[in-house]
Amino acid sequence: MFVQWRKTELVQVARGLILLIFGSGVLSASYSPESKWKVTNANGSLRVAAEVPGCVHTALLKARLIEDPYYRFNDLIYGWISHDNWTYSTTFSLQSSFRQQKRVNLILEGIDTVATVSVNKVLVGNTNNMFLRYSFDVTNVIKEVNVLEIAFTSAVTYAAAQWNAHTSYPVPPVCSPPVQKGECHVNFIRKEQCSFSWDWGPSFPTQGIWKPIEIEAFDIFQLVYLTSVPSYDLVSQQWSIEIEVYLELLTLMRQVEGKVIIQIPKLETLELHNFILQPGESRIRLIQAINKSVPVDLWWPHGHGEQNGYDTVINISMNGHSIERRKKVYFRSVELIQEPVPGSAGLSFYFKVNGQAVFIKGSNWIPADSFQDRVTLDILRNLLQSAVDANMNTLRVWGGGVYEQDEFYKICDELGIMIWQDFMFACAFYPVEESFLEIVRKEITHQLRRLKSHPSIILWSANNENEAAVATNWFSVPSSTLPIYMKDYVTLYVNNIRDIIINEDKSRPFLSSSPTNGQESIREGWIAKNPYDTNYGDTHFYNYTNDCWDWKKFPKTRFASEYGFQSWPSFSTLQKISIPEDWDFISSFTDHRQHHLKGNKEMIMQAYLHYSQPMSKDPLQKYKDTLYLTQVMQAQCIKIQTEFYRRSRNEVVEGKGHTMGALYWQLNDIWQAPSWSSIEYGGKWKMLHYFAKSFFAPVLPVGFEDDGTLYIYAISDLPKDLQLQLLIEVYQWSSMDPVCSTITESLVVKAESAHPIYKESVSSLLKTGGNCTRERCVVVFSLQAYGKQYGPNNHVYLSSLNVAEGLKKPQISAVIGQRKEDFIITLKTTAIAPYVWLDVGDIPGQFDTNGFLMLENLKNITFLPWKPTTIAEMNKLLQITSLMDIS
Repeated sequence: MFVQWRKTELVQVARGLILLIFGSGVLSASYSPESKWKVTNANGSLRVAAEVPGCVHTALLKARLIEDPYYRFNDLIYGWISHDNWTYSTTFSLQSSFRQQKRVNLILEGIDTVATVSVNKVLVGNTNNMFLRYSFDVTNVIKEVNVLEIAFTSAVTYAAAQWNAHTSYPVPPVCSPPVQKGECHVNFIRKEQCSFSWDWGPSFPTQGIWKPIEIEAFDIFQLVYLTSVPSYDLVSQQWSIEIEVYLELLTLMRQVEGKVIIQIPKLETLELHNFILQPGESRIRLIQAINKSVPVDLWWPHGHGEQNGYDTVINISMNGHSIERRKKVYFRSVELIQEPVPGSAGLSFYFKVNGQAVFIKGSNWIPADSFQDRVTLDILRNLLQSAVDANMNTLRVWGGGVYEQDEFYKICDELGIMIWQDFMFACAFYPVEESFLEIVRKEITHQLRRLKSHPSIILWSANNENEAAVATNWFSVPSSTLPIYMKDYVTLYVNNIRDIIINEDKSRPFLSSSPTNGQESIREGWIAKNPYDTNYGDTHFYNYTNDCWDWKKFPKTRFASEYGFQSWPSFSTLQKISIPEDWDFISSFTDHRQHHLKGNKEMIMQAYLHYSQPMSKDPLQKYKDTLYLTQVMQAQCIKIQTEFYRRSRNEVVEGKGHTMGALYWQLNDIWQAPSWSSIEYGGKWKMLHYFAKSFFAPVLPVGFEDDGTLYIYAISDLPKDLQLQLLIEVYQWSSMDPVCSTITESLVVKAESAHPIYKESVSSLLKTGGNCTRERCVVVFSLQAYGKQYGPNNHVYLSSLNVAEGLKKPQISAVIGQRKEDFIITLKTTAIAPYVWLDVGDIPGQFDTNGFLMLENLKNITFLPWKPTTIAEMNKLLQITSLMDIS
């Protein structure tokens, strides 16, 4: 390694290098070819080159000592990797000018997870929390040439040892369910909880350096965190920004004076703030009022306005030394409204952003890979852009994964994606010894200071489902001991996590769990008797045996933060990690990949309620058709459920309703397997994601049947009323010409609302279609403005499609043309075709629509490739499937 340094210039460094920070400037470093990271197992039999950031699994994969960990059964075969202990080591050089600084720190932004850290054979620190930033003083141990070693202990071994040491009472669960094929005692280690396995993911308890390493040197002080949080005063009608500066200083024996200059050029704001630090203090909190004469452009969620922000320069100086940082500041307010609802018991539960009520539309986010170093900026941007393209405005970062990397939140800021941020505790009881609480407190403090400047984050939530786990005694602990776990719950999430949030960030609401009854849970001592009460808070709801076409089975909740159905990914996604003998729905591979008990059976049973089973005599084709059918089922089920939540926005029926959020489970996948996701591992959209683009559209007609009557609601998220007409058409399955067509008079679609606009008995409607019956006909409708369609069309099936009369197997042909980078696919069909599905294999990209009901003879579809491709390649890979093709 060689080092060059400058006090005023930032020199870019390559991936995997140690960044050396010097005083108020930056000292950059890079490796010579001979000086690389190595990773070695416990007995020294394996020693390979490693990249940092990285983990052992990806190092072994790159060295070709293992296959793709996701291939077939390799998650089991490679279990030995996580049970071994591994050591990362490297050598680096430091110039004397760097070593002569009064303080030199080794900064570890992310260590996964349990390790001892040595410099030149001297122990400088220990780590035991994946989510914590570590800073170790190495001033007295560094030399011109240095050896850095990070010796890891198996997370599995460590968790078991911590569990064994906890002898006072058990803290369940002990192990994950056998169907998940995972490890035990994950609740005893502060690590990505799903890395020990989950019902949608494999067990890969990684070891490695998952975030950058830095070495910093300074004489007086060093900046650790710089945060900005907006505030709006209703009385003065003035915005301000709370700027907090967190410093590391050499030991202070007396008070020190300094100054901070804050400059926001576009807001004509420039102000000098003086501060005094007493001995032991390291935090500077300043309130910067914004010039009232200059209009402030606010940050808005996607679909509600622009994502405005302001470039800001902040200069901190003390004792003749200064540090200058540039950052973006945003102006955005957020409130969680919990107040009485007319006509209903309980309280509302909805968000206001900048004083405007917002219906939350979106999904739940899980880690995008078991190996975090493989989650590139391109992968993050693709997934997040896909959420926006499906008209989502919110993602919930689920509490069993990781606090996402900085770029994730920056992209969300840019795209207007609001984030419901869980802390990383999920589906478990947790120990509350002081040693455990101490590292949790450090974790929460670090993550709050790292993340709270992002306007996209609108909520802190302490955990996933742990209030419900205690309240309903998930783990069947003796009733006499349940008060112990209830007390532990309050200790961890209220007396520690909540207290830290109150001190660190008052700008956002806090929930003690999800689901929770919110204010009612607080009134009941933070653990409600029924955390799933639909009159309060948010709910999680799953039922795979009820008929998902029956909307009356869904809870009319205030806020649906989890709900969903499974499906399998496409064949092109599975083909990469399997072999022909696996391509059967009853193969050992199919069984192994399913981590949800009875999941495959539940999918098929739900599908067969309304669709015919695949009948191909070709085993491979039957397998592909079954994969397709699971996606049809999932998309239709979640469509019906989400439309139910959206149309319940403004109504209270029998004391239930005023639903203001729908976040289905889940957006993305961690590997190639059956799951609840709408996007496959690799980024390919499932049918559900195309459906989401429609059922989350800003303006949408929604139809449903109740006791023989068809109702159609108009839903609008827009801020202004619309003058529209409703077009209703009835088709017989046997003909592409409507048997009747009706358009209403102009009607008002109210802003930010869901209201009924049409009501008709199904029997009367069918009579207008001549020879129509429930089995023979389908109702299609759309909103119109000046003769043009406004928003997507929609439809209601009047019977299950496996008993539909007149449906024929269509002959669908395609002609592909190109328009600049995009491709236009002209489809021609001989018959009405439900769930027309276009698939171009491994060509990355998205169609403008897919999985649709094709009613017309000709239809143009646009394909937007994410990478350059050709018409020849498109023609080679394009496959078209419709529902009648599989029967």
